[in-house]
Amino acid sequence: MSGPRPGPVRAPSGPRPAPVRPPSGPRPASLDAMVTCDFCGREEPDDAATLTWTTATERGRRRLYCDTCSREHLRAMEGKLDSEWW
Repeated sequence: MSGPRPGPVRAPSGPRPAPVRPPSGPRPASLDAMVTCDFCGREEPDDAATLTWTTATERGRRRLYCDTCSREHLRAMEGKLDSEWW
């Protein structure tokens, strides 16, 4: 095999792109190690303990309520359900 040898690979000239940084602001609950109650602010690091928590969607946003808040405010939560649930 004879022929011209390729030259060295050169980096492109010009400005470098900005480094990619993670977005600022709250992270989705699935990525956090700590789950927080949206009503009282209680934090729970153990996923197994959050199995008794209530999940709701209000105005398109996912909300989590601890078991204590869920029991104390059950009537208010039921009052928000559509009549189709009854």
